[in-house]
Amino acid sequence: METQTQETMIQEQDSKRQVPELSLLSYIEGGASDKTKFIDALFGGLKDYGFIILKDHIIDQGKVDLAYEYVHEFFQLPEETKLKYYNQEMAGQRGLTPFRREHAKDNPNPDLKEFWHVGRELSAASQYKGVYPENIWPTEIPEFKKAFMELYSAMDATSIVLLEAIGVALDVKPGFFKEMIHDGNSILRTIHYPPTKGQDTNNSIRAAAHEDINLITMLVGATSSGLQLLDRDGTWLDVNSKPGQVVVDTGDMMSRLTNNILPATTHRVVNPDTDSERRYSMPYFVHPHSKAMLSCLDSCVGNGRKFDDITAGDFLVQRLIEIGLM
Repeated sequence: METQTQETMIQEQDSKRQVPELSLLSYIEGGASDKTKFIDALFGGLKDYGFIILKDHIIDQGKVDLAYEYVHEFFQLPEETKLKYYNQEMAGQRGLTPFRREHAKDNPNPDLKEFWHVGRELSAASQYKGVYPENIWPTEIPEFKKAFMELYSAMDATSIVLLEAIGVALDVKPGFFKEMIHDGNSILRTIHYPPTKGQDTNNSIRAAAHEDINLITMLVGATSSGLQLLDRDGTWLDVNSKPGQVVVDTGDMMSRLTNNILPATTHRVVNPDTDSERRYSMPYFVHPHSKAMLSCLDSCVGNGRKFDDITAGDFLVQRLIEIGLM
């Protein structure tokens, strides 16, 4: 009887749904069959779960670790010092967004987090120079800018590879996504979730259920747990990654392009069991340039388009209003 119970438990564990783990290096360094397997697994995972995990990739872990050191240092600064870097007119697009400032769409309760945004450093010749807000840098940490621009570049390069693979599955012309995100308004967000002690945890959690705005999101090196996705059967599924891995999910802009074939999966960050625990995470939100048109791809029309055409810039503004930053 005991043996049967153990076998049943093992079967249940084996059958439990888990976000797929893929090797990005198999796509970059492998042959034609390796590339095909990766593309199929990537597309299938994003279609089924809305999430995948990269167990290897081209982002130097040393750059990630160094950036996290400066994140810790910044968020430990006095509140009045941090608030020097909050500019409400920027709508949270650069610099600091203070604690309990952002909320999920259609949820009036603020998230229990604060964060910092780093954007693209554009050349003087770019048509988007002056369209996107300029970066803000904390003078208290001189090394902050160099560390984050190097990590930003590494994340940007990885996003090009991932979108190239997704593009093959969607039968778009070569370079379609690379052109769309050239001079794009992509954001590297560093998030601090302070201890929840003394907070309204009956109504607020660290990040309430939401979908990302952008094309894809890549999350590197989150500390602690708490990330969950809303599975297709309506249950919450833990997204567990290991140190050095990258969690990838699709956002609303990808959903619009693919007619919801690659949906923006609802996810959240729940409160910890221990109210003294803090959490840090670092997602990179991949955005097109603001003039890019979010139109349903020909390969995804099916029985008809589900979304009206809109530019990436206009859609971003619309969503920033909905989450309380504008």
